[in-house]
Order: sequence, then structure tokens, then C-alpha cells
Amino acid sequence: MGTDRKWATEILADGFERVWEGVEHVLLGLSPEHLLQRPGPHANHIAWLVWHLTRVEDDHIAALAHVLEGNDPPASRTREVPPGQVWAEWREQFALPFGEWATGYGQSDAELDAFPATAAETLRGYHEAVHARTLAVLDGLGDDDLGRVVDLRWNPPVTAAVRLMSILNDTTQHLGQAAYVRGLILG
Repeated sequence: MGTDRKWATEILADGFERVWEGVEHVLLGLSPEHLLQRPGPHANHIAWLVWHLTRVEDDHIAALAHVLEGNDPPASRTREVPPGQVWAEWREQFALPFGEWATGYGQSDAELDAFPATAAETLRGYHEAVHARTLAVLDGLGDDDLGRVVDLRWNPPVTAAVRLMSILNDTTQHLGQAAYVRGLILG
């Protein structure tokens, strides 16, 4: 099983590396004004998309790591803030008018409009820190960890492998949206 785990984690690491590279490209040369441009009245802007995809990765990787460290997986639908999030060191730099542990899930147009002007370097720095944490968690996976249940709130219960694929899927979709918005803005 060890070789299979190594192979699987290398594929996952490659996927997260591609997201990181994509975030770098999407942010390249954009001003805070570019980052806040919305292509339509209900569309997301690049700053929010990159922040959100990074917050989701940060939150979910922290939750996964917390369970893999020997803690019980979440079992109730109550929102629990997983410890160990990189966001704790970054949230003051963003000065967002949302709850301090918000990830962007379910946010309204008004909340999106309230997202403050943010430098690309701040978004990039936060994403890079989360990316490093993600790679460290992947590197630390043991032979049986990918099959371990990390969330009991779903049927069937979510394993580490499924959660990692879910995170990668979500971040990839939002990265594609951000790249599309960049193309609309820059022409």
C-alpha cells in the first residue's frame, strides 16, 4: 500500500501545484482595482475568487490534518472552526468585514461588494502559505491515511482521499472562473 499512497499523494501534490501556478498567473500584473472588477452585477471578482479558493483549501486542509492528528472527525452539521488554519496569521492583512473565519460560502452580492481593495501580493502570499501547508500535510500522510474517515457529516462518510479530491475540484473550478474574469477584464 505504501507505493500506492506515494503515487496518489504525488498526483494530488501535482494538482495543488497546478492550482498554485494558476493563481500566480491570474494575479500577475493586476492592480487592486482590476481585482475588484465584476464582469456582471452578480458575478464574482478575482480578489474574492482567489481569497475564497484559498480559504476553502486552508479550512479543509486544517480540518483534515486535525483528524489525521488523532482527533475525532466532525459528526454534526454545526460549523466548527478547525484549528491550525494559516488564516490566523493573514486575516488582519485582509481586514474583511465578514466573520473572522468566513470562507466565502453562501456570501451575498452585498458581502462581495464590501470586499476591500487588496493587493495581488497579499492574495499571493496567503495562497502561497496555504499551498505550503497543503504540501506538508500531503507529505506527512501515512500508508492508511487516504482511506481514513475525516468527516462523518455525509453519507457515505468522507475519507481523506475524497476530501482532498473535493478541495482540488473546488479550487480548480474557482481558479478557472478567476482566469475567465481576468480575460474579460484585460481583453
